[in-house]
Amino acid sequence: MTIWLDADSRILVQGMTGSEGTKHTRRMVASGAQIVAGVTPGKGGQEVDGIPVFGDVREAVVATGANVSVVFVPPRFAQAAVEEAVDAEIPLCVVITEGIPVHDTAKFFQYAQNAGTTRIIGPNCPGIISPGQSNAGIIPADITGPGPIGLVSKSGTLTYQMMYELNDIGFSTAVGIGGDPIIGTTHIDCLAAFEADPATEAIVMIGEIGGDAEERAAAFIAENVTKPVVGYVAGFTAPEGKTMGHAGAIVSGSAGTAAAKKDALEAVGVKVGQTPSETARLMRALLRG
Repeated sequence: MTIWLDADSRILVQGMTGSEGTKHTRRMVASGAQIVAGVTPGKGGQEVDGIPVFGDVREAVVATGANVSVVFVPPRFAQAAVEEAVDAEIPLCVVITEGIPVHDTAKFFQYAQNAGTTRIIGPNCPGIISPGQSNAGIIPADITGPGPIGLVSKSGTLTYQMMYELNDIGFSTAVGIGGDPIIGTTHIDCLAAFEADPATEAIVMIGEIGGDAEERAAAFIAENVTKPVVGYVAGFTAPEGKTMGHAGAIVSGSAGTAAAKKDALEAVGVKVGQTPSETARLMRALLRG
């Protein structure tokens, strides 16, 4: 099993006719994902490498049975694109776009919550991959294979590094949740899904400085997760008060520091590496032990 994405997932790409949409559609197809449609307003009837393009999401869903959307539209159109996917009752909407205004994200996330039919991953994320089954987003498919590890990460590049470092073991599903202040799917959502997934034996959780998501995840792990978890928190050397990479990665006083997050996780039995490579070694030792 996997979480949220498997070999039967039928993916449509919103913004497929744009340069990024076309490039990553081809990468997803090459990795074995079922890309059944593209959606670009005003370009219905066109094709990209034989994949039909529709003018709106609902039309694409009716024609192809798509149940996953990957959003590659510019930031100013992202809110409307996500809400269109919600209106079409797409179960999973993966928002790759970065630079979306926070108030727009808040609006489309609340819109999805009110509808109750669509899970959002992102925005500003690399997406989700179930190696050997499907790939929705921009995660490279050739850096790892299927296996027993579940991965949830705020950072795109650290997602890739962890998958590569543990490619001899492999992953059930890897989810890049994004690092914006408001995101649709959280560490806790992924931890709960991995806990319920029989194919996932252990979990890697990657966080970063800023906010309290990792502390809340630690509290959730203590009460709800029986599977072993190892962690990494990016930003041990970040200077106080500086935004580092993601809009949500800012430390204020002692709140949100990497050290505070590490302490919270270790207090509930999560082993935390000082580097990604050390974290991978901790996972490897845990599985072997």
